Amino acid sequence: MLSEADTRAKLIDPALHRRGWTEDLIRREETDRGIDIVGGKPRRRQKGRIDYLLRIQVNINSQPIAVALIEAKRSGDPPDKGLEQAKKYARLNYVPFVYSSNGHLFVEYNDFTGKTSKPHHLEKFPMPSELRRRYEKGVGFSVDSEEAKPLLVPYVSGEASRRYYQDAAIRAALEKIAQGKKRLLLFLATGSGKTFIAVHLLKKIADAGELRRALFVCDRDELRAQGLAAFQNIFGTDAAPVSTSNPQKNARVLIATYQTLNVAGETEEAKFLLENYPENYFSHIIIDECHRSAWGKWSIVLKRNPDAVQIGLTATPRYWEGGGEEERKEDEKITANNLRYFGEPVYEYPMAQGIEDGYLPACEVIRRRTDLDERGVTREDIERLGAKDAITGQPLMAAEAKEHYEAPSFEVAIQLPDRVKASCKDLFEMFLQTGGPHQKAVIFCVRDTHADAVAAEMNNLYADWCVRNGQERLEHYAFKCTAAVSGSEYIADLRGSERSHFLATTVDLITTGVDVPILRNVVFFKYVRSPISFQQMMGRGSRIHLPTNKLMFHVYDYTNATRLLGKEFKTRPSPTRELREPEEQRKEKIIRVEGFDIRINPAGTYIVIQKEGRLGMVTVEEYKQRLAEHLVEETKTFDDFRHRWLNPQERKHLIDSLPDDGRGIRLLQELLERKECDLYDVLAEIGFGVAPKSRSERVEALHYKHDAWFKHLPKRTRNTLFALANQFKIGGTEELENPYVFNAPDVVKAGGLEALKILGNPKDIINETKERLFAV
Repeated sequence: MLSEADTRAKLIDPALHRRGWTEDLIRREETDRGIDIVGGKPRRRQKGRIDYLLRIQVNINSQPIAVALIEAKRSGDPPDKGLEQAKKYARLNYVPFVYSSNGHLFVEYNDFTGKTSKPHHLEKFPMPSELRRRYEKGVGFSVDSEEAKPLLVPYVSGEASRRYYQDAAIRAALEKIAQGKKRLLLFLATGSGKTFIAVHLLKKIADAGELRRALFVCDRDELRAQGLAAFQNIFGTDAAPVSTSNPQKNARVLIATYQTLNVAGETEEAKFLLENYPENYFSHIIIDECHRSAWGKWSIVLKRNPDAVQIGLTATPRYWEGGGEEERKEDEKITANNLRYFGEPVYEYPMAQGIEDGYLPACEVIRRRTDLDERGVTREDIERLGAKDAITGQPLMAAEAKEHYEAPSFEVAIQLPDRVKASCKDLFEMFLQTGGPHQKAVIFCVRDTHADAVAAEMNNLYADWCVRNGQERLEHYAFKCTAAVSGSEYIADLRGSERSHFLATTVDLITTGVDVPILRNVVFFKYVRSPISFQQMMGRGSRIHLPTNKLMFHVYDYTNATRLLGKEFKTRPSPTRELREPEEQRKEKIIRVEGFDIRINPAGTYIVIQKEGRLGMVTVEEYKQRLAEHLVEETKTFDDFRHRWLNPQERKHLIDSLPDDGRGIRLLQELLERKECDLYDVLAEIGFGVAPKSRSERVEALHYKHDAWFKHLPKRTRNTLFALANQFKIGGTEELENPYVFNAPDVVKAGGLEALKILGNPKDIINETKERLFAV
């Protein structure tokens, strides 16, 4: 029986070539390498997922259009075994025809009709001309028509510049525009490159001669600067920023904020917009983060340009549940307006998929539990400890306080300095355990005064640490970043400086839109009711930063906010607002109580995985159980497991078939304190109860249990195998199969590849060594 890779190479590819599918029409879309957490640190896998796409092309200079995806299975599997999996990948790649094949037969799923075919011989696979005809019939236009011209425009920077889902989103939008649709909604996770999509979407339209003038609208000056850089990189001086002093009427692509257009709030009159841009001035409009601002006012931008193609971008999931009554009321209003206006998203790429593909960083959740939060503060506590007015400092009578204060009211109605100190001390100690204090983090606080207190306490802890450790204190360690202090001025330092501005305490200013790729920690000192708000806050950490090797981020949860992770979303998000109430509107005094003995305890570390297409968390025990069940179902016996592990292709298939594509097993390795073991031993223990051995123990056993076998080998060959075994100690099974392993100094010194060729094919002697390594 041929493996999936051999089935594709030896059976499917030759058959496709015979049916007219030349190599330029076959695209192997390889995702980035997924990120595993090993030894508490992130590490890229050796390979990403490869999607096998078929494309049609109008002429040699036009951009090929992906129309089909093939999932290859082993030659001994049923031909339809991979169909459901292939449907998922087809949706991500936005192609209508889906195929599963074992190299002998194939089945087809047609997304236009919703029908699945019976098995056919591979020699009857559709030819390019047939799939083109069926695609054109399905979409309702010819690919060489005027309407389809933007689809045929090549990427200005070449195809290597884009990711597979970005191409899919762009094709989805251009296809709908070619069909005559003028209102589109695209949903892609934070960090996935929505601005790239906006830029290249407009560029293709422009190069096809269909762009008269475009407007890109965002929510703040910081976001305008980010957008401007991206647009000018492709459009040059044809892209320009709109300001109150310059409407940029000579530019082809205008980048503006709601504030500049005078459409940010209900009280504004859109004066700038109305005075400078007549009706239908723009042929294309893109609204960035279209969920965030109140629909009532900024919708005039769209209504004033009814003939324009109008595209909404959002990073917030389509559905959610939860939140308070007022939140739901506001969200449901925005949701109804957005869906009524734009319609359902034409393409979706959620955060869960971004993590699975390796484009977004892995995430580890650390929950903490505060005893005072669990029981609350009673009037008896206040009588015992005393209370003061938080504004004047004057003592208050216990009778002036409420009967009971629950945790969500902490730092809103009652200030608790001891709780702030305890939380900050616990967090600082967590930082020390995971790389030291100099880590970029955003700490979400309840209100402005809370952000002040947290920043001050974190600075105090840092100053004490510097003294104890003889370290130079870096300035601006912790700082408040809220609207009340023009916090946007500090965002550039948070993002760009590696020697200052480490911890930003905020309320809502950094919840959406702002790119801070270097951010490694997201902290919840704030109680969050809405899954939408939580998603936006957590999204601040969801960017990979290669210059600092940031491939993962931590979520420190002190308020059980992560209970909202993975909730099904049922309404659109609402704009979040900071709690800044005028003094006269406060109905009761804010009191301050000190003297509590605060205890903070661990509440679990969780593996963030994909569950039913959404992000979710499972405990270590839950994950072990899921893993064991799946492993036994896949391999049946321990001998079968061992046999499949020795074969690189079979091993990859096995790991990829595990829940969450095997990412969780790497983190589980850390949580079970098995980082000295190879994944082989971790899985053998979980699935079959086999006592695990460390990698060092396996190498030692290889030496003494197989001493006789080694003595019969030439000395240079024996020494080279010993050197390779030492590489296994460092990196495990995958290190033995790394093509660069023969460049390792100790391997070269021992004899290297040439020493193995003495006995014939080096692959054979390495496989023999591996069998002995895992037999002990």
